[in-house]
Amino acid sequence: MNITSKQALVLDALGNAVRRDMLGKLASRPHSVSELGAYYRMSRPAVSKHLKILNIANLVQAKSVQNRNEYSLMPEGFEEARTWLDAFWDVALNRLAMVAENSED
Repeated sequence: MNITSKQALVLDALGNAVRRDMLGKLASRPHSVSELGAYYRMSRPAVSKHLKILNIANLVQAKSVQNRNEYSLMPEGFEEARTWLDAFWDVALNRLAMVAENSED
């Protein structure tokens, strides 16, 4: 299966357990760097680094609220991952159909 550069960015970003966990927290509501940092034993710069990777992959976006940035999910990045995964699903379904069509009852 071919993978686009956008899909590779998304899958690389999702390859880290901390970033996946951050996405889970952002699914409920937007969070600031400080709020996310409170969940982890890491510095604010480390949290920001993870968020930058997620942002480059179009999985999160930052919005200025008062004097801080709040991060929220962006569905576009998840579509890239889904498109790549769907290709495998399509192959599996086609193989299953071929087996069913060529099997005796």
